[in-house]
Amino acid sequence: MTRIIPALLLCFIAASCQKNTVTGRKQLLLMNEGQVQAMALTQYRDYLGKNPVVKPGATPQQVMVSRVGSRIAAAVDRYAADMGKPEITKGYQWEFNLVDKNELNAWCMPGGKVVVYSGILPVTRDETGLAVVMGHEVAHAIARHGNERMSQGLLQQFGGVALDVALTNKPAETRNLYLSAYGIGTGVGLILPFSRRHELEADRFGLIFAAMAGYDPNAAAGFWQRMAEAGGKGPKPPEFLSTHPSDATRIRSVQEYAKEASRYYKPQNQ
Repeated sequence: MTRIIPALLLCFIAASCQKNTVTGRKQLLLMNEGQVQAMALTQYRDYLGKNPVVKPGATPQQVMVSRVGSRIAAAVDRYAADMGKPEITKGYQWEFNLVDKNELNAWCMPGGKVVVYSGILPVTRDETGLAVVMGHEVAHAIARHGNERMSQGLLQQFGGVALDVALTNKPAETRNLYLSAYGIGTGVGLILPFSRRHELEADRFGLIFAAMAGYDPNAAAGFWQRMAEAGGKGPKPPEFLSTHPSDATRIRSVQEYAKEASRYYKPQNQ
């Protein structure tokens, strides 16, 4: 019996792996995208209700976030259409909000729910730098990284049970798992390498989306250099213990990705 269970688990994992339309990589996806987007909408509304959202049109910075977001979203839709895969953005209803928080952060939930923190704007410096950030975060959602991390977490914590079962039996734990995208509290062997892969995939496709939106992808290396400097001069953990690539790895990779993204770049008036 003990031998049968691992074998069944391996079969379950294999059956749940799907090839991602954008990246071409196989992913463990235990949830359908409709489930993920519905949960994202609930959490997004809850977040906006508890945090200082800058009202639409209230500041030039908010207007810029909306403008860049709209251009990135249009680029993603065009990318999906060019691939003949409109299902990539099925169910997406884009929203872009600026939140008044002094943190170096931004994120995009499945379904196109985007938040940019005001604290990152001095590092982005201009609209092109902001496009690098927003393209990166949108790419995480388009590449189904949240679904993949959540699926890995469901498998490790609950043995791969369905989302609705996990929510019924352990609602608090499941919601926390969703919010963290299972980025903490796991061993080095499984989750963290995938997290670094997610970051580099988001860098690559985020630059393509930004370039298609009319922003120069060659600005990305400068932004990530500024992010490295803003992160302080103290010691950082070894790369294999980090969920993000090292600064040197990221900047080197972004310079290569910019060459690919440049093929999509057509400047627009900003």
